[in-house]
Amino acid sequence: MISTSEFKKGLKIEYKGEPYEIIDFQHVKMQQRAPIVRTKIKNLKTGRVLEENFPAGEKFEKPELEEKQMQYLYSQGDSYVFMDMETYEQISISKDKIGDALYYIKEEMIVDVIYYKGEVLIVEPPMFVELRVVDTEPAFKGDTASGGTKPARLETGLTVKVPFHIQTGDLLKIDTRTGEYIEKIKE
Repeated sequence: MISTSEFKKGLKIEYKGEPYEIIDFQHVKMQQRAPIVRTKIKNLKTGRVLEENFPAGEKFEKPELEEKQMQYLYSQGDSYVFMDMETYEQISISKDKIGDALYYIKEEMIVDVIYYKGEVLIVEPPMFVELRVVDTEPAFKGDTASGGTKPARLETGLTVKVPFHIQTGDLLKIDTRTGEYIEKIKE
């Protein structure tokens, strides 16, 4: 059981028979009333975000989530084929189940696939990925001093803001939690 005092961002709980992830929370003490915990939770099945108030000390079940490491093999129409790294079994996951993770995965990449009661819930890419720039504006002499940014399109279709010195063909480190550029990888 998980109490509201143990809440933290990213914690997964079971609420009304569904798996949820805590996005944000705040402990609130009101005068002459019992304290509450204002919480923003995301349904892991539907993606809907709810704002709920729970009495302080309320307890929740931990959802039965199973995590498997899988390798992304190839896409086939609107489906993406992954292979279980232990059993070598191949499964097909629809594009809408993968969501924004599509922008961070390349062929042969190892990802975490999270199941809830035998059903695929989430495809989680590694925290940092290396992606190549396929299109960006050329840099001009003197551009770098201002410290500004420009858009760059990466090999997976993701567009990120990058410093002016980044050029087409550069390999970049990207944070998959925020979708932001971290650094240029030296090759």
